[in-house]
Amino acid sequence: MEENLATKPLPPHSKIKKSVFYFYVLQSFKDKDLYFGYTGDLRNRFKEHNVGIVISTSNRRPLELVYYEAYRSEKDARERERQVKRRTKAYISLKRRFKNSLLN
Repeated sequence: MEENLATKPLPPHSKIKKSVFYFYVLQSFKDKDLYFGYTGDLRNRFKEHNVGIVISTSNRRPLELVYYEAYRSEKDARERERQVKRRTKAYISLKRRFKNSLLN
């Protein structure tokens, strides 16, 4: 599970902004349902979901990270989450991206 979160460190001289925000998709092993969220710390948030700290997924554990997108802006990550939750076309299009990664 956590092996999927490998990230390449930035070189020390890099001028790239180091703040990264994530839109992510989890799938429950228990009921196979998907959960969408956004965060600034994907590793920690994933742990919080799987130990039961997050109320909305606590009864759906264990969870697997099946997809994520990285953004430099928190607003962009938050907007992506809202888009997928509110628009059927966005939801269907997103599921096509990782259809082979979903649990059967």
